[in-house]
Amino acid sequence: MEVKNKLVFVGLSGGVDSAVSAALLKRAGARVVGVFIKGWYPPGMPCTWAEDRRDAMRVAAHLHIPFRTLDAGAEYKKSVIDYLLAEYRAGRTPNPDVMCNREIKFGVFYRYAINAGANAIATGHYRNGEKNQTYFLWAVPKDVLAKTVFPVGQMEKREVRALAKKFGLPVAEKKDSQGICFLGSVSVKDFLRQELGSGNDALLYTLGERVPRAGGPWYVLEKDVVNKKLVVGKERALRANPQKGISFHSANWFSEPTSATSAQYRYRGVRIAGHVEGDAFIPDAPLTEPIAAGQSLVFYRDAECVGGGIIAP
Repeated sequence: MEVKNKLVFVGLSGGVDSAVSAALLKRAGARVVGVFIKGWYPPGMPCTWAEDRRDAMRVAAHLHIPFRTLDAGAEYKKSVIDYLLAEYRAGRTPNPDVMCNREIKFGVFYRYAINAGANAIATGHYRNGEKNQTYFLWAVPKDVLAKTVFPVGQMEKREVRALAKKFGLPVAEKKDSQGICFLGSVSVKDFLRQELGSGNDALLYTLGERVPRAGGPWYVLEKDVVNKKLVVGKERALRANPQKGISFHSANWFSEPTSATSAQYRYRGVRIAGHVEGDAFIPDAPLTEPIAAGQSLVFYRDAECVGGGIIAP
């Protein structure tokens, strides 16, 4: 997308990726506005949003661009947090970052920017290389992606770090954030224990996940949230009844479903070869790992993300 003289609102998180994105856009001649998106934060738990906002402001000041704060707390609580808790209570494993992207960054923020006269929005997401984040972008509407710029999308992290130092950005040495979108250092399990209680491990662990128990490694093979039961084994692979396909729902497509040649059902997991038939992905070889309902199933044609859906129970 040609950005020269275009008004582009950049989501400034306070991290290095979005900071470099803003710097690159300004150098390309865009009229850049930095926006810090304030989410919802769990009461009584540590949160770094004030520090992140300060860092985002420092980046904007360094680049001499306008800075705004968008309070998306109410929308985030409803669309992401309430969804996450409902899914865990039902024994499924949701992906909050996918919903955060669709509902907040490419929903609330996108509408805010367009209503303010922006020609496009920009984020610091990677769409290639070792940090590829397309797994988390499958649910973003196609028309929104058409008005989104990913300045660091084709780069590697080391390149972005080098540019941050070259541009003298104040967050050049800042460590990457971890955990749920907007919750910063708060771990998923700590958050779930606070919200759902700590007496039911079946609510806290997902199929295939490693469980910290003596004599391990142990992996979750089955779970029953009603009876508070986990079945674990020494190997992640199932010994019997291997799955022949993965059913999904709530699909969002960027290309024809029949174009998919592989799928990924866990972030940083391997992509498995196969094809789509209706509302199911049929692998070329039977699966032996447990598949977690509620997680994202993302489809690819070579390196291109062509769509995704949510794994059905």
